[in-house]
Amino acid sequence: MIEIQAKIHDKFSVEFKVGFITRKRLAISDFVMNTWIFVPHSLDINPMTYDKTRFYRDIKSNVRLVTPVYLLRDLATTNTLPFQELEKSFRQLSSTPTRTATAEYESQIKMFASILKSALRDEYLHIVHNTIEKDCCYLTRDYITNIRNVVLKFRNLRKVINVSTVPANTLEYFHFGDEFISNVIEQHVNKLQDFLSREHPQDYLVLKKTIQELLKDELNYKREKNYATVNTENKTNNREFILRAGMLKKYIESDLYLIARKKRNTFLLEQILFSLAAGMSMVFATIVSFSFQQKYGNFTLPFFIALVISYMLKDRIKELMRFYFAHKLGSKFYDNKVQISNKSQQIGWSKEGFDFISDNKVPREVMELRGRSSLLEAENRRVDEKIILYRKRVQLNRKQLVKISTYPIPGIHDIIRFNISEFIRKMDNPEVPIFGNDKDGNSIRVHGEKTYYLNFVIQCQYEEQLEYKRYRIMFNRLGIKKIETF
Repeated sequence: MIEIQAKIHDKFSVEFKVGFITRKRLAISDFVMNTWIFVPHSLDINPMTYDKTRFYRDIKSNVRLVTPVYLLRDLATTNTLPFQELEKSFRQLSSTPTRTATAEYESQIKMFASILKSALRDEYLHIVHNTIEKDCCYLTRDYITNIRNVVLKFRNLRKVINVSTVPANTLEYFHFGDEFISNVIEQHVNKLQDFLSREHPQDYLVLKKTIQELLKDELNYKREKNYATVNTENKTNNREFILRAGMLKKYIESDLYLIARKKRNTFLLEQILFSLAAGMSMVFATIVSFSFQQKYGNFTLPFFIALVISYMLKDRIKELMRFYFAHKLGSKFYDNKVQISNKSQQIGWSKEGFDFISDNKVPREVMELRGRSSLLEAENRRVDEKIILYRKRVQLNRKQLVKISTYPIPGIHDIIRFNISEFIRKMDNPEVPIFGNDKDGNSIRVHGEKTYYLNFVIQCQYEEQLEYKRYRIMFNRLGIKKIETF
């Protein structure tokens, strides 16, 4: 199964979080994801102005394990696997503080904090998207109660490792996880409070005290532990908090990220074909030389002219054949291959390719989903909408994936970020002056926003399943405005 979540990452980048989920019964899982990007002609993005090097510079991919899924209430009220592994590593460290025990203790803190972060996010989204109105108060109260219970269970474990055998720098790993968890709680509870105050004001009046008591308790706890807090009195001076929060996030999630070694996919084949091109051009030059030598003899003017011309044509033939083979390789094969591994253990690979293609090479289902308007179709008779095809194939070894962790890891996430900075170079101003009229016919000059659209149509193929997704990015010279899902 292939799951895709699209969002705006920053002003000029869009992020596609692609989940490649394996099936337990399959030893090897193969996934194919083809993405067609429809680019307005006015942006002047074409094979001459936007080659493979520029495209791969604009695209960034981070591969990580899918975080194991647990309900927040289970983490808070039952002795689930994450808490069992966490407590076991704490007790093992306190009794035998070896390097192996320390590494396991640090790893379990990271995994527990990552799992809790996902559980907090999923429960928050469940409340936001809940359609049963009368359950809003119950779900929110349950959310707050479970948060209190789970952090109490986690923080009580500090007593297990606050012993003479555990050095202070090792105890710091616990505080890193604790501070990260506190930051995540503040983030999601504040977002929930903002949502309830706007969308459910009556429920919010009932829940306000419960929510704010939790937030106050967390703030006091962070100050007591000297953790970084948000400075609400000076909103422009929170650089240190943002920097530290970002570093904590990278530290906690580091065990989930995989090593992805990228290399050219067609290097060997390229060298063989380019050598063949050189050989064929040499055959041509040799035939011409021998023919003129046989007819005119050695050390004659015609033979000399033939040698010069054959040498000139030999180089041109070689370069033309190199260009032809390079073009054929680009359209038939993938550009890069990425070996995906966890330290020394390989769990799979991925391949990617980039090409500009014409309308007649786009599948009918994709063009229908693109949904060009009649006006755009009329314009395309004069100037074509440019189409980029980004191909990706992923293969995962289920057995190797299972060996990575004691937790159930269903697959990987490929977090793809696409930067659109190259696409704004030749845009018009973000606002243009236009005239309108009031009811009396008076001319009124106003400004309208000038926007452009990038359409992404993604084909996902896994086993016998084939599905399509479409996303439309609205942007202008000032950056990305929004992402629409169809």
